[in-house]
Amino acid sequence: MIETIRQGLKDDGYAVSISQLCRWFGIPRRTVYYKSTKKPPTVQERFAAPIKQMIEEHPSFGYRTVAYLLKFNKNTVQRVFQLMHWQVRKRPVGFRPRVRALPSVASAPNERWATDLCRVWSGRDGWAVLGKRSIFHSLPI
Repeated sequence: MIETIRQGLKDDGYAVSISQLCRWFGIPRRTVYYKSTKKPPTVQERFAAPIKQMIEEHPSFGYRTVAYLLKFNKNTVQRVFQLMHWQVRKRPVGFRPRVRALPSVASAPNERWATDLCRVWSGRDGWAVLGKRSIFHSLPI
């Protein structure tokens, strides 16, 4: 950033040293000259090959399932997924907007009924769980 500012000032006809710019902005000179020596992460083929084979057979598997089935460390598998861009996108969790329904308008009594069932007694089999459903029934006039 300092070098960009220095070039901009130089283009405008002002020669300012890096030392002066660092004093103006209150940053150490060593941050301007610092070059990172960290090498980019690499993926070992002994991990990548079996992971790739498993996700080709079962594309819906996430890194936890793959790690469990291959008996690998889940952090290692997650890192391979990220580096190779094989990460399965997580489905959104949390608030989901409700479906916008039209208002129920009845012109006369006993015309429109609604119910919400979760469990139904099914005799000797006991309670049957249906899940949440809304049933609208319109009776003819």
